[in-house]
Amino acid sequence: MTEHTLTVAGVTVDTRHWIGGERVASARTFTDVSPIDGAVIGEISRGTPVEAAAAVAAAKAAFPAWAATSRAERARLLHAVADGVEKRIEELAIVETTDNGALLRSHRRGVMPRVAHNFRFFADRLLTLAHEDFETRGHANHVSWDPAGPSVLITPWNAPLMLATWKVAPALAAGNTVVLKPAEWTPLTASLLADIAAEAGLPAGVLNVVQGYGSEIGDALTSHPDVRRISFTGSVPTAQRIAASAAARLTPLSLELGGKSPLLVFADADLDLAVDLAVEQYDNAGQVCLAATRILVEDSVAEEFTQRFVDKTTALRQGDPRDESTDIGPNIHPRQLEKIDGFVRRALEAGARAVVGGHRGDGQYYAPTLLTDVAQDSEIVQEEVFGPVLTLQTFADEEEAVRLANDTRFGLAATVATGDRERAERVTARLVAGTVWVNCFFVRDLRAPFGGSRHSGVGREGGTWSFDFYCDLKNTVTAPKGFEDHG
Repeated sequence: MTEHTLTVAGVTVDTRHWIGGERVASARTFTDVSPIDGAVIGEISRGTPVEAAAAVAAAKAAFPAWAATSRAERARLLHAVADGVEKRIEELAIVETTDNGALLRSHRRGVMPRVAHNFRFFADRLLTLAHEDFETRGHANHVSWDPAGPSVLITPWNAPLMLATWKVAPALAAGNTVVLKPAEWTPLTASLLADIAAEAGLPAGVLNVVQGYGSEIGDALTSHPDVRRISFTGSVPTAQRIAASAAARLTPLSLELGGKSPLLVFADADLDLAVDLAVEQYDNAGQVCLAATRILVEDSVAEEFTQRFVDKTTALRQGDPRDESTDIGPNIHPRQLEKIDGFVRRALEAGARAVVGGHRGDGQYYAPTLLTDVAQDSEIVQEEVFGPVLTLQTFADEEEAVRLANDTRFGLAATVATGDRERAERVTARLVAGTVWVNCFFVRDLRAPFGGSRHSGVGREGGTWSFDFYCDLKNTVTAPKGFEDHG
């Protein structure tokens, strides 16, 4: 270990920024702490507007050559990055688990393989990206996707590397250069990604990583005149500040924000399946934007559903996420834990009842919680908690179920459990959500559009939609006459 590196479970991580193909240190640092046990992991370079400007300048300088790089070569390099990820899955998994507290088994088996898949998918999509030419009164129309320019990508702490590469991969595939700003609570795997990208042969300045507090460098990145795209995943208040910052220069934005998603359980549903879907919402200690935190159950099966849910929840094992037998790990930060506990305490004071949980555990652990007797207009039903806290309400019929489901300012996702295919079609057609799952949860395909409605976001990413955002679309119209005949 040197002055600018630290060791996490035997893995060496550089604590400096990655700008223009070089490691750059800041005069100040911030402390990275593991949520597992509160242990200090190390001191990380704390970016300032100076480093932010340097990263954008590096991205701008690298952009012309990268934009001119052939699709085949860009795809080859993205596949090389994926190869590097796959070689280091175990290292990436243990570092990210230490940094954000999510289950190690999930990182090994699902999350880090998905990181590699993000690069491979958009590399392959790039090679097939096309729109059928068409004719207008004898004139030929040809649609193309032109690289837009330097892109600022601001990513969250709940799935740091997977959600970062969900943005990095399509931006690079599109021919844009990137400045990645990871969440300050989970900076480590972004630094490892910089190493992997460099080893894969990505040219200097194409990918830059700047660490630090959004309050200190966010505006320097989002208001910079040379930035052509901004993509952000996080909270609504932060998104509002970013949008205000970008508005002065009309910089296009993609915003994937919070959720307060419903799970509708109808009496004709397979109750075992419905209970499994409900308990699955505690994944990642409830720190999932897509989580169906509002469980809505038809009156006639509510009592049976609740009992089965309690039985299954109380059997969950909460503890060290590095243990293969653990089902729920810690919450990310003392500040987040206090926020979660505040939501629950206020709900209980307002008359809610904790059927299970409702209290802190040791350290940064919060007991899986289900609250009933909650009013539709209450804070606990309307606002995103982002922790292992669910509410349960009942409904009398389909009409009431849909009304309750849509009655928040969010619209990220929804889940429906029913044994009636026609009901599923009727209900899903009326739900306000970017993604609806029927008798399943969290099935994601990169070919599908992803994003939210209302306060859950702006825009869609995935498949061709990602290229639509990260590129300037051009239509070239060519007349049938006017060219000199050189034959």
